[in-house]
Amino acid sequence: MGDVHRLIREHGLDGARALAASKADRQAIDAAATVMAEEENRLGITHAGFAMTSLPHKRVEEVLWRRDGHRTTLLVESGRDRKGQFVGVPYGSFARLILLYLQTEAVRTGSPEVELGRSMKAWMGRMSLTTGGRTYQLVTEQARRISACRLTFFFARENGAEARHNGAFVQDAISFAGVIDDADQPSLWQDKVRLDEGFWRSLRDHPVPVREEAIKAISNRSLAIDVYIWLAYRLHALAKPTAVSWSAIHGQFGAGFRFARQLKPTFLEALKLALAVYPEAKVEPDRDGILLIPSPPAVPRQEARRLGLV
Repeated sequence: MGDVHRLIREHGLDGARALAASKADRQAIDAAATVMAEEENRLGITHAGFAMTSLPHKRVEEVLWRRDGHRTTLLVESGRDRKGQFVGVPYGSFARLILLYLQTEAVRTGSPEVELGRSMKAWMGRMSLTTGGRTYQLVTEQARRISACRLTFFFARENGAEARHNGAFVQDAISFAGVIDDADQPSLWQDKVRLDEGFWRSLRDHPVPVREEAIKAISNRSLAIDVYIWLAYRLHALAKPTAVSWSAIHGQFGAGFRFARQLKPTFLEALKLALAVYPEAKVEPDRDGILLIPSPPAVPRQEARRLGLV
């Protein structure tokens, strides 16, 4: 399939979907159309560590999660409830979306104290997430895991030294009041939550700007979110084309896949979605891996500069 953005411009959404050769192609076209239809660009922020590592995509039984990326290692340790039972490691799309909101609001306001309540409800509406039923249960579960866990980022320095950031995501639990049935109920959440001080300092030192509407378009695919954030972090900073082997891709993104060859088709589908919402990206897959080519940033520099990110 050719450039999905060109297909949509030349044939319209329905025409482009009719030309799609597979379900994955149709999903990429739909994601691209969502981004192209957005009239307002909204900035999202995530920690650079999540561009080189990731949370689990599915529920895991392990109470210590480790992922290694380019010069970066992430450890996430499950917290415990008041009975001493492990709560579990956060996972999947909803964990990523909650964290994106917390990080974005903290950087946007310049404060580790983040408003929840109506603000998060409005954000969930923008992301096309409902606040009732099954979605409410999933968000509640991931918020509980995020609130309880501990995390450590390790960053390898050019001189061989190692930087280490210990902490958690938030200082206290993200608590819930109940499902919103109508506009009279004020909030699902408490009024505010405060990011852990160590995580907040590290986030200020290592922010990655992303497009909120891009995340929205792929919000139900956690691997595509991770690939998009990875490309948003790496492509604009490259000085020359850089090859990434399937072995390296497996090391960073291959949780749940024993071998790189098993990951390849799933990763290529996620890559197709990530490229659909990052039209400036230049990436060429091949037999040995993928080639990353210097590209314009996912977020225009003037937008990032407005928040002091460049």
